[in-house]
Amino acid sequence: MAKIIAGMGTSHTPAIGAAVDLGKTAEPYWAPLFAGYEGAKRWMEEVKPDVAIIVYNDHVNAFDFKMVPTFALGCAAEYPIADEGWGARPVPPVKGYPEMASHIVQSLILDDFDMTIINEMEVDHGLTVPLSLAFGSPEAWPVRVIPLEVNVVQYPAPSGRRCYNLGKAIKEAVESWDEDLKVVIFGTGGMSHQIQGPRAGLINAEFDNKFLDGLTQDPERLADIPGIEYLRDAGNEAIELVMWLVMRGALGEAVDEVFRFYHVPASSTGVGAIILETRAFHEQRKVRTAA
Repeated sequence: MAKIIAGMGTSHTPAIGAAVDLGKTAEPYWAPLFAGYEGAKRWMEEVKPDVAIIVYNDHVNAFDFKMVPTFALGCAAEYPIADEGWGARPVPPVKGYPEMASHIVQSLILDDFDMTIINEMEVDHGLTVPLSLAFGSPEAWPVRVIPLEVNVVQYPAPSGRRCYNLGKAIKEAVESWDEDLKVVIFGTGGMSHQIQGPRAGLINAEFDNKFLDGLTQDPERLADIPGIEYLRDAGNEAIELVMWLVMRGALGEAVDEVFRFYHVPASSTGVGAIILETRAFHEQRKVRTAA
């Protein structure tokens, strides 16, 4: 049986990908950020997950405003890298898992979630930057990827509660897949930031760190944050944080925080990261370490 063993929440700021691609990670501006993610990379290398479900938002590359699905699940065998206007990122193509993805999307639809099925899609920085932060710059990504695209671009975005409940349904879908796999689910985007208007450049570190606290301590509170609160307190683009709630919902009630990092600034964004292990997996790891 497949198991979701952990979730990773991380920002997906496009400038981070550019810093990787242009060899700027050791420059003074960027070095503290990339040093902070070393713990996440070590965790991935130690645990070696088989599959990553990556919850992200498309930035008008796979979809334009003629068609904006609220939730779309990728069922392709491979996802090319999108050209976002300055050339595609020089990273490996993303290998999918169409059989498992088809099983998950069927389970979700029969569980009353209206999913859009995507059989052909290019992926942008929303998905590739988290891969770079978690796995570095390999010749091929070490996991198969199931992309889950969420609309946080055009009003109305789904509520935090809806995203949290979607995560719970994903957990059930994964655990009904009859294959021994370690699955990690990523929630990406945010944290506090606004990239346009009079408040452009807004960062609210207090909001961001309380959100990180809540992922471990009180996810039910986070699920009830209304969209207007993200907008008011953390900037227009902070609504992306509802995607972290899909990740959190997929982990079950009890989790253990094993990695956390927060840094500002990174291209006018509050950058946060967290890894939460499910309680069952965490206990297994402790036993193995003690042995």
